[in-house]
Amino acid sequence: MINRRSFLLLGASPVASALAQTPSAPVPAAAAASPFADPDFGFTAHLTLGGSYYGVGNPGKLLAILSQIKPADFDSAWQAYHDAGVEARTLAEQAMSKRHKVSARESYLWAASYYSAALRLVDGTKAPERALACWQEYAACWSAAAALFDPPVERVEIPYQDAALTGWFFRADKSGRRKPLIVLNNGADGLEKSMYIQGCAGALARGYNCLVFNGPGQGDSLWVRKLYFRPDWEKVITPVVDAMLRHSEVDPQRIALIGVSQGGYWAPRALAFERRIAAGVADPGVWDLTETWLRKVPQFLLDLVREGKQSQFDQAIEAAPKDPRAEATARMRMRPYGTKSHFEVFRAVQEYKLEEVASRIECPMLITDPEGEDFFPGQAQKLHDALRCPKKLIRFTREQGAGQHCEAGAPGLRDFYIYNWLAETLSL
Repeated sequence: MINRRSFLLLGASPVASALAQTPSAPVPAAAAASPFADPDFGFTAHLTLGGSYYGVGNPGKLLAILSQIKPADFDSAWQAYHDAGVEARTLAEQAMSKRHKVSARESYLWAASYYSAALRLVDGTKAPERALACWQEYAACWSAAAALFDPPVERVEIPYQDAALTGWFFRADKSGRRKPLIVLNNGADGLEKSMYIQGCAGALARGYNCLVFNGPGQGDSLWVRKLYFRPDWEKVITPVVDAMLRHSEVDPQRIALIGVSQGGYWAPRALAFERRIAAGVADPGVWDLTETWLRKVPQFLLDLVREGKQSQFDQAIEAAPKDPRAEATARMRMRPYGTKSHFEVFRAVQEYKLEEVASRIECPMLITDPEGEDFFPGQAQKLHDALRCPKKLIRFTREQGAGQHCEAGAPGLRDFYIYNWLAETLSL
């Protein structure tokens, strides 16, 4: 067993790194020279760049933003993205004042993208308390853009326990005819804008209706309603299906659920219990969150968690050296679990496993497995192997430009494969 002295020599970075799901080592000098190579700035940049495929931002503007970011400097990164959000929102308001609705919608989407990027980075800055205000700026721009789609996006309230979940119902056209529905399940830190890029825009182009919603711990469910993550996600998806079946445009026989990022756990979990969904996608497949969160944590700390010895655990964490970068990301990762305690989140994530329920899934499943998956490496194959339903595993590669988590830089190629499979599975 690793004793406490050994833990202090190791430093707290393995613990913070596990929570942050990012590398704990200092940023190499070569990597620091390029924001794309930085472990935090790089993924944010790839997400922003990928969004330009569906018009949610401009590649040239992203390059201008990146030129303003100083190596390993969260404050300069936050400021660059936030300023871009302010600029795009100003353009949108100017367009609206002259009734240029398409231009306003597009620039509101740009603003939402840049504000959401700033939100990903704010916990690492000297003023992390700006997080709520930054989310509010994002939310205002997203809502304004949604109202300007044609047909307009319908904001729906989905009854959930004693509260409600916010949903955004995108109709493929104004015909009122019954169509298949794609339900898009976000991940641990995505927002509605993410789901528009990672499934919704592709669905609309192919004639599907589409629902984007904020589950517990996501979007306004987190920031306004104070609802937090839960492992038994069928308790979320069943009310979502109930609500959407009240819409006459939804074909009850052709509902598909796509889970993105940590949604690659939630979607399969829900499908093990909710039988009204005809097909499911996990992008990527997630088998066990503890493999990600706890793989770098010293064994003696895991023993303290298992034995329920919180005071000893907290003392060890408090006494250890800190890695500011990883600790900042850890705070972001813990927020949607409703805790600031490492001990509590370590206990919570141990419930996020599919081993006991994967074999219960009956509908066809598509599992993606991008090369270089850094959050859930190797888990897509484990989930695929455990399924007893009709199934398919798609591997994405770096050579395709799709070799990162959720194929962040290649949303068009991602949709090519996912929606071709869904068309064949749903017999469209």
